[in-house]
Amino acid sequence: MAPRLDFSSFWAKESRKGTPVVVTMENPNFSVVEIDGPDAAFRPVDKSRGKNAKQVTWVLLLKAHRAVSCIGWVATLFWTLLSTIKKRLIFRQGVSMENGKLGNQKLLFTVIRVFLFTSLAILAFEVVAYYKGWHYFRNPSLHIPGTSDIQSLLHLVYVGWLSFRADYIAPPIQALSKFCIVLFLIQSVDRMILSLGCLWIKLKKIKPRIDRESLKSEDVEKSKYEYPMVLIQIPMCNEKEVYEQSISAVCQIDWPKDRVLIQVLDDSDDESIQWLIKTEVANWSQKGINIIYRHRVVRTGYKAGNLKSAMSCDYVRDYEFVAIFDADFQPNPDFLKQTVPHFKDNPELGLVQARWAFVNKEENLLTRLQNVNLCFHFEVEQQVNGVFLNFFGFNGTAGVWRIKALEGSGGWLERTTVEDMDIAVRAHLNGWKFIYLNDVKVPCEVPESYEAYRKQQHRWHSGPMQLFRLCLPAIITSKISAWKKANLILLFFLLRKLILPFYSFTLFCIILPLTMFVPEAELPAWVICYVPVFMSFLNILPSPKSFPFIIPYLLFENTMSVTKFNAMVSGLFQLGSSYEWVITKKTGRSSELDLLAAAERETKMVNQLPVHRGASETELSVLNRIMEQKEVAPKPIKKANKIYRKELALAFLLLTASVRSLLAAQGVHFYFLLFQGVTFLLVGLDLIGEQMS
Repeated sequence: MAPRLDFSSFWAKESRKGTPVVVTMENPNFSVVEIDGPDAAFRPVDKSRGKNAKQVTWVLLLKAHRAVSCIGWVATLFWTLLSTIKKRLIFRQGVSMENGKLGNQKLLFTVIRVFLFTSLAILAFEVVAYYKGWHYFRNPSLHIPGTSDIQSLLHLVYVGWLSFRADYIAPPIQALSKFCIVLFLIQSVDRMILSLGCLWIKLKKIKPRIDRESLKSEDVEKSKYEYPMVLIQIPMCNEKEVYEQSISAVCQIDWPKDRVLIQVLDDSDDESIQWLIKTEVANWSQKGINIIYRHRVVRTGYKAGNLKSAMSCDYVRDYEFVAIFDADFQPNPDFLKQTVPHFKDNPELGLVQARWAFVNKEENLLTRLQNVNLCFHFEVEQQVNGVFLNFFGFNGTAGVWRIKALEGSGGWLERTTVEDMDIAVRAHLNGWKFIYLNDVKVPCEVPESYEAYRKQQHRWHSGPMQLFRLCLPAIITSKISAWKKANLILLFFLLRKLILPFYSFTLFCIILPLTMFVPEAELPAWVICYVPVFMSFLNILPSPKSFPFIIPYLLFENTMSVTKFNAMVSGLFQLGSSYEWVITKKTGRSSELDLLAAAERETKMVNQLPVHRGASETELSVLNRIMEQKEVAPKPIKKANKIYRKELALAFLLLTASVRSLLAAQGVHFYFLLFQGVTFLLVGLDLIGEQMS
């Protein structure tokens, strides 16, 4: 029966009962009138309710125009997608390939291509089987055809594939998924225990305390004891964006000038940056700050080699403590007064670690998601381990070491890219204790681009596995207690550095997408939904303002597990990429205190002469050269953050796989399978096109 075209519902102001009779006049000047009953024809007609035939025609034309526009929009979108694929795959536009990286990742992309084409072939087979009605053979109430009943070779192949999938593919996937689920639960329990420990610390208000009155002594001899000799080191390498604000913040630390020495350890290979840093050091030296510039001739060992070379100077023996700040860190003036007094009357204390604070945590979505992880790390992990175990991993900066503890533990070693964790483990094995100060915050930056963040995470996850191979014999043969050995091996290294990226990558990036094509290996809803959401809530608790980003955070962590797993494998098996050290790119964002101090310095410099009388001709030539470089150098162009479609598409893939798994029990399978196949196609085309450039 043809549908009834009744447009009166669009115009009527009130509903009426009865069967309407539509009278249409041929003359377009007459109106369309509705008669509800026999008496309605004799009642006066409300002309406001009627519309002539010409208006009806316009309504139809408008709806037809909207339909055509929608079809045109879909066609344009599809054509744009095909054009993009054509440009990237055929004409290679916008694809920058690096031969070195491509050679190292050739095997990876071979696996990706095989997996992609296999998935597409299975998808096409599933579509044909669906329209043929073969998927109903799984219903136990129906007859499963035998060999004699099969008239189609394709049907025979399909039934054979289903049997092979159920007997040989699904069992290994189920076994691997159960193993990963067990690891997932163990890691979740560890996170819950850490969160409960942090809650206990908050309720009991447990934190290290110092006697602040001891620093206010007026006795000269006593003040020398209260203000010990402190060495401050600022290692940097080509840090053009942040060197000035870092040196400025460290030079303004409130500590007797005769009892502190600042070492600027510059490993820059750019001469222009070296001259800029030298000039900044010279300016502060003329103001009475005890600061020196040091540049290595042989730059080996990255940061560890830089620090090791600086500690070999003869004048270091006169100092008792050393504070370390990376180039983007801006400590407050009272930093030493809040950290160094903890060493007093505590000879077993080797390290005092401060917390990081981030000046650009709200810059974009990437920085917000990083802030979630780092807040949990400092607020929960570091604080709980510091209070209950007196041990945690040194963060490499914003900390004060007892020089005796450094030298007694073997000093800085160049054997891994995580020299901070290396010295912390060796100091712990030698019996030194650590203190973490959650209330002392040092402003710094987090990477604002995904490329910089990915390289940073690769170094942070490959180094611990490399260190684990080197430290395992020393941990086993050390004289510390058995439970401390178990904590180092099982919790510190295996659970939090190896198991976490392994199960996260395997369970959520391999098994979960495979369940789209192997429905016999379904994952429970609490594994793919409830427990991850609950654990995400625990991670976000230290940063409550990030609660609106819980879904992006969950997907972001799953997609980042690919990078972390790759780094973990390279570090565990000592592959070439585990020795790579890439300086994290900085933007030079300053905190509010640093901006105010810079404005005050600029105001003072306006009233000063441009040239100091005590400057030599060599210094004047250097200054003139730097000023010329500043004038000639073009202004930096702000680059927009690159959208990494691979990671976004993978997150979308995992999201759709999770939704399909949740709805599979209700019989909604084929449509998500089709949707998933299209997503696989887009991900694969983008991966093949970009070649991870």
